[in-house]
Amino acid sequence: MTDKLKIGVFGGRRGQTMIDVLLGHPDAKLVAVCDKFEPLLDKVHAKAADKGTDVACYSDFDAFLKHDMDAVVLANYANEHATYAIKCLEHGLHVLSEVLPCETMAQAVALTEAVEKSGKVYAYAENYCYMKHSFEMWKRYQNGDIGEIMYGEGEYIHDCSGIWPSITYGEREHWRNLMHSNFYCTHSLGPLLTISGLRPVRVVGFEVPPEQCMKELGAWSGAGIEMVTLENGAVVKSVHGHLKREPGSVTCQVYGQKGMMESGRFKTQPPLNVYLEGDELCKGEWENYDPEQNIAGEAAKEFTSHGGSDFYATHFFIEKILGRPDGKWSIDVNKAVDMGICGLLAYRSVLNGNTPVEVPNLRNKAEREKWRNDNACTNPAVAGDQLLPRSSFGEPEISDGVYKRVKKLWQEGKKA
Repeated sequence: MTDKLKIGVFGGRRGQTMIDVLLGHPDAKLVAVCDKFEPLLDKVHAKAADKGTDVACYSDFDAFLKHDMDAVVLANYANEHATYAIKCLEHGLHVLSEVLPCETMAQAVALTEAVEKSGKVYAYAENYCYMKHSFEMWKRYQNGDIGEIMYGEGEYIHDCSGIWPSITYGEREHWRNLMHSNFYCTHSLGPLLTISGLRPVRVVGFEVPPEQCMKELGAWSGAGIEMVTLENGAVVKSVHGHLKREPGSVTCQVYGQKGMMESGRFKTQPPLNVYLEGDELCKGEWENYDPEQNIAGEAAKEFTSHGGSDFYATHFFIEKILGRPDGKWSIDVNKAVDMGICGLLAYRSVLNGNTPVEVPNLRNKAEREKWRNDNACTNPAVAGDQLLPRSSFGEPEISDGVYKRVKKLWQEGKKA
C-alpha cells in the first residue's frame, strides 16, 4: 500500500489512545483532531510534531468534517456517538465508534440504516472484547474448543467516584450524571456476544441501590444487571457499574457443552483458565495460562492502555477498510447495536418490575418500524416527552452547589 488511510479523531481526551495508534500505524495516518477543550488540542499537536506529523486541530465539528480524510474515530461523549456517526457516514466517511453505539432505540434504527445506505465500514471499539483473556476466549470458542454456549457471565465493576470530577467536569447535564443503571452495559455484555457469536432475543434488567456517595457528586443510579437469553436458549449475566472494590473487576466466564473458560479474577490467578472435558464424563484437563498476543503481536505490545485492547479496536477497523482477513475481528454495526440495546431495554424491564423484554433483530427491516420514533431515555435534550427517570430508586434533590464543588475539584486537578 502506498497511500495511508487518512483518519481524524473527534474527542481528544478518550481519543488519546487511538491518536497514539494512528501516529505509529503503518497503514494509516492521523490528519485531524477535533475537541472543544483547546489545551487538549495543543497536547495532540505537540505529540504529533514530535512524531514528525502535522495534524490539523479543530474546535468546530462541522469544520473538522470538511477536512480531507477517509475515516473518523468517534471518541466524544458516549451518549452522542450515534448522532455523529450518522453525520460522518452521510459525509462518506468510515466510522470507528467508541462506547456506546446509541442512546435510544430510534438512534439504533437510524444508525443501522445509515450504515446500510452509506456502504462504508462502521466498527465498534468495544475494547473489552479485545482484552487478552476475552479475545483468546473469542478465538477458542470459534475454534469449537468448549462446544456450544449454555451459560456465561460478564462483569465490569469500576468505582469511578474518586475520579468523578475529571470525567464529568461539574456539568449537571453530563451524560454520566444522567445515565441510568443499565446504559453502560457493553464492557460486560460485549465479550459474551462476540465470543458466542449469537444474537440476544430477550432481556430482564435489574438495578441495585445507588451509592449514597454518588449523590454528593451529582449522579444517581445503581449498578446495572442484565440477564440475557441468546438465540440458542443460552442465558448470560452482565453486571456493571459502581460497586465497592479495588482494584475493579473485569471478568468473563463461558460454559459450553464440552467445557468452560474463565478469566482470572485476582492477580494471583492466571489471566485465563480453560477446562476441557475428555472422553469420560466429569473428567477433564485444565489449562491455566497468559495468552499471547498473536495477531499483530509486536505492534500490539507497544500499547498498554486497557490492557493493550485499544490497539486492536483501531487496528481491526483499518484492516476491515482495507479488505484484509483480520478485518473479520472488527465489530460491525449489527453486533454493536445488539450490545447496546440490551442495556436500553433492560432498563425498561427495571421500570416495569423486572419483566422480560423482547430484543428486536434490527437487521430485519420489518422489526425497525416499532422503534423508529422511540426516543425514550434519561437525557431531556433527546427524550422530549418520552423522558425516563435516571433511577428506579427515585430522584433526590441535588443542588447547584454540588456541581460547583465538583467543577472546582476538576479545575484544581483534585479527586473527589
